[in-house]
Amino acid sequence: MNILFVADPLEQFKIYKDTTFSMMREAQRRGHSISACEPCDMGWQTGQPVTAGVRDITLTGNSDDWFTETPRRQAPLHGFDAVLMRKDPPFDAEYIYATHLLGQAEREGAKVVNKPASLREHPEKLAVMEFQQFTSPTLVTRDPAAVRGFHAEHKDIILKPLDGMGGMGIFRVREDGLNLGSITETLNKDGAETIMVQRFVPEISAGDKRILIIGGEPVPFVLARIPQGTEVRGNLAAGGKGVAQPLTPKNREIAEAVGRALAPRGLLLIGLDVIGDYVTEINVTSPTCFQEITEQTGFDVPAMFIDALEAHVKA
Repeated sequence: MNILFVADPLEQFKIYKDTTFSMMREAQRRGHSISACEPCDMGWQTGQPVTAGVRDITLTGNSDDWFTETPRRQAPLHGFDAVLMRKDPPFDAEYIYATHLLGQAEREGAKVVNKPASLREHPEKLAVMEFQQFTSPTLVTRDPAAVRGFHAEHKDIILKPLDGMGGMGIFRVREDGLNLGSITETLNKDGAETIMVQRFVPEISAGDKRILIIGGEPVPFVLARIPQGTEVRGNLAAGGKGVAQPLTPKNREIAEAVGRALAPRGLLLIGLDVIGDYVTEINVTSPTCFQEITEQTGFDVPAMFIDALEAHVKA
């Protein structure tokens, strides 16, 4: 296959842990050709297909100069066998515009993973609303009074923006309510933006588990991201320690239910964030943790993903 990765700049990849890199490595190992572009490289003009300035790359196996490339060329997206949307959040207006361009490419015959319309319909924080049987008490609002009422009821809460990643902008407010007003104003921009508030789940001390679902099937191991020191966030980007663990029966129940619902919508890869028995986020834009799970358990997550991608392209 010829595979196009729509991603962040290659020069910014941290290949020792990057999931997109692990996908590329497994694809090349199987003989597939790899190209890459950024969302800003895509464009469309009346009467023409969606195109992008793409870089055809070859992985070198070195840790420093990890790829070589041919001169950038302009190519129609529908000319690739698969187009993988792997741009990291923020889930902002430019991200939405990119999914519209990818949706047009899809109408022209491109096979885009994950499906662009489903990316728009399942923003990472808000997608949990469909699975309330697995979520802790949650509030989505712009209203500071509603936040105060939620805090009065639940005493210990987490507040976060809807468009962040890697634990960015997450705050905990305990029973004393210290700085609740200031934190709310900061996150909701004085009522201009919607935020999410959730009851604090104390099981975070055992880790914020990343459960991967590929082609509707859960990976048999999870990565528990355990907060360190006084930090409340388990995200690896916030200094959490990643510890791979077997999928528990409750983890599997949750993953299978979410997979049955979402995989048929064109979401080939899903990353659930689970604390205790509660789903806190459903990540579909650019789920990670392939390399950490593979290195600690020996289970080849990139191979499972490329197997699913190959089957998807043939379908």
